Amino acid sequence: MNYKVKTYEDAIKVIEEVGILPLAPLIPDFPSLNTITLPEYWHSETEFDPWIWRTKFSTDGVAGYGKFIKKKSILVSRQLLPYVKKVLGYDETVEQRYYNGNVSKEAFEIYKIISQLEGIDTRALRIKAGLKESDKKKIFENALLELQGSMDIVISGIQEKRNETGEKNGWSSTAFETYNSWANRNKIDTINIDKAEARKYLISFFTNICSIESLKKLEKVFA
Repeated sequence: MNYKVKTYEDAIKVIEEVGILPLAPLIPDFPSLNTITLPEYWHSETEFDPWIWRTKFSTDGVAGYGKFIKKKSILVSRQLLPYVKKVLGYDETVEQRYYNGNVSKEAFEIYKIISQLEGIDTRALRIKAGLKESDKKKIFENALLELQGSMDIVISGIQEKRNETGEKNGWSSTAFETYNSWANRNKIDTINIDKAEARKYLISFFTNICSIESLKKLEKVFA
């Protein structure tokens, strides 16, 4: 699978073809966004900048985006997203899992805030969660990773930081949304199958497009 992608539209075609696209190399002999694009366009702040595309895919409803696998940023096509969610996620709600002792207190509190304020940006979320202090940064980040790893939340876009006059001022901030909200809003199909069936579908999909080495890694990911 050798791609050289220059435009956003071409990148969409790759995501649809390969199903999942990590931002950086994660799966042996498998594409990632930074290996299929030209390095000189990254952070160029042009229409050809893959760094801008990464959240645009999610904003446009083209692909689910978040740190879903091994705490690494991944794009998942609309076709595969419900199946990946079924395998990596849980049938129980975050609340049920919290009361069963399977979700941390911080992750539960952050999930509640996001579900009440869909699309909230990281800065506001951290303040509302009471984790603004520098010594609580790691706790906040780990809670976000926990919720993304189970695909309870996704990165829905970015919020630009602006000053009082409305001009862009400083770094943009990642925005989060619950998976259910994002999927419903973007009309992602729901599937009524169990984990084993979802896994079988995913392995069948990847068997047709990738090497034996890639497939072995993906089988472990979706085990």
